[in-house]
Amino acid sequence: MKIEQLYTGCLAQGAYYIESNGEVAIIDPLREVQTYIDMAESRNAKIKYIFETHFHADFVSGHVTLAERTGAEIVYGPTAKTDFKCTVAKDNQEFKLGDVTIKVLHTPGHTMESSSFLLIDADSKEHAVFSGDTLFLGDVGRPDLAQKAATMTQDELAGILFDSLRSKIMTLSDDTIVYPGHGAGSACGKNMSNETVGSIGDQKENNYALRADMTREEFIIEVTDGLLPPPAYFPMNVMLNKKGYKDIKEVIAQGQNALSPEEFEMAANESGALVLDVRHQSEFAKGHIPRSIFIGIEGGFAPWVGSLIKDIQQPILLITSEGMLEEAITRLSRVGFDNVIGYLEGGFNAWKDLGKEIDTVTSITPQEFESRYSSKPVIVVDVRKESEFNSEHVNGAINTPLSEINTHLDKYDDSELNYVHCAGGYRSMIASSILKSRGVHNIVDVQGGFSAIKETSIKVSEFVCPSTL
Repeated sequence: MKIEQLYTGCLAQGAYYIESNGEVAIIDPLREVQTYIDMAESRNAKIKYIFETHFHADFVSGHVTLAERTGAEIVYGPTAKTDFKCTVAKDNQEFKLGDVTIKVLHTPGHTMESSSFLLIDADSKEHAVFSGDTLFLGDVGRPDLAQKAATMTQDELAGILFDSLRSKIMTLSDDTIVYPGHGAGSACGKNMSNETVGSIGDQKENNYALRADMTREEFIIEVTDGLLPPPAYFPMNVMLNKKGYKDIKEVIAQGQNALSPEEFEMAANESGALVLDVRHQSEFAKGHIPRSIFIGIEGGFAPWVGSLIKDIQQPILLITSEGMLEEAITRLSRVGFDNVIGYLEGGFNAWKDLGKEIDTVTSITPQEFESRYSSKPVIVVDVRKESEFNSEHVNGAINTPLSEINTHLDKYDDSELNYVHCAGGYRSMIASSILKSRGVHNIVDVQGGFSAIKETSIKVSEFVCPSTL
């Protein structure tokens, strides 16, 4: 028996390859499925099943394409309804895979079709549970994503999740391995561990939501407390996962449409496309196409695209570093943004070399910021999440979380310099690009963000709610 976790940091997502006696099951595959096919072929094995723990909201799964290319059977848990052929399994239904068995445990609550998959080895031992978004390490799935579809409140779904965990998950032996669907950084939970593999016993001891003495009412309160609004693209990804989507090969081919600077400019003007610059933030600061939006591929690229670009059908024109085009298109497709219509051939340098208009972002070192901050009052804008800001922040700073920046534009006074920072410099450059596209140009990015600011003599304080928020 072989189990391999294929973890994608950009999405904080775990897919799984399980093989026994020449037969393979893939759990929650990514959209680019060739990796799984190559793994199986290299071991002279055949992909027999594709198990989906639920209809994912944070990414487009590869189940449809993988089934088309391999003939494998797609399996969902009870109550799932799709527009493509699949097996909707019954609770406790078993599927043979070589010498092992995969048992469906219906664990609704995160969504109503949510299921976990219990791997029973050749010796009939319950070896591991693939818990999807039902159980994370340190947390459980948020119960607010399926409210409309389930015609239930988040409290009602949280209560169902409580029952699922107590009746199906916590009854497993303590040494059962837990393979979750996500880790820290995913928007599908709020308190996830950085670890990606655990055990039932460890979770009973350390996961706040699995406390033995916890009542149903306490669980509902604690699980629903502090949930941030889900990103706007989540419902659209659920729809794609239910109905199907284009093969990623088509998406990549469409996006690899090379455009000269003149053609690129014409396409942007005629199509209303978003010009998306995915280079490093330092390159964007030095020079970029006016009104382009920066979301760097070296950071949390796909989730930020999904959070900030509201329409997955939005035409997109790409500016990338050399060799990063296909990677950018692939990552966009993971969250359902399939409408890349071309890219700037020769990159930003080709645009600049023709003498076309460019823009820049003023970016200063934390030491320079320290000097300016210490010499006179300045406007400091922190674009980290509210929870980050609450824990510690620069004295006098204003909090305008990046995910909500369009609702905070009135907090930026374009008649004065606005010193913008995040935790490490990535989100503040995204914010700067959005602000400039909205007509706010009097901004200064602080390199290295709050972590670098803390290394200076600037005093930071415990949170006191400022009246400006």
